[in-house]
Amino acid sequence: MARIVWSDPALADLDAIADRIALEDRAAAIALVKRVFSHVEQLAAHPESGSRPPELGDSRYRQLVEPPCRVFYRHDTGADRLIVLHVMRSERRLRRSRLGR
Repeated sequence: MARIVWSDPALADLDAIADRIALEDRAAAIALVKRVFSHVEQLAAHPESGSRPPELGDSRYRQLVEPPCRVFYRHDTGADRLIVLHVMRSERRLRRSRLGR
């Protein structure tokens, strides 16, 4: 099983999204964060199950979608860890630079 590692920027991304949702519905923000963490935890057993982001072609990055979020990660097979790099709202355009910070 792959070890899940959340980058600080990815946690900050998710926190910012939840903060915006909480302005109108705190319960919905809490539920979203729980769903995202639960979905990411499932990747520990199946790290290659996420899709490849269409914007990135055949890259080492993968994504999972938990509406309204896209969670970007990469699987470091040598260390058997999964690194969560970026979380964004699905309607926004991906900037590749966000994955390499």
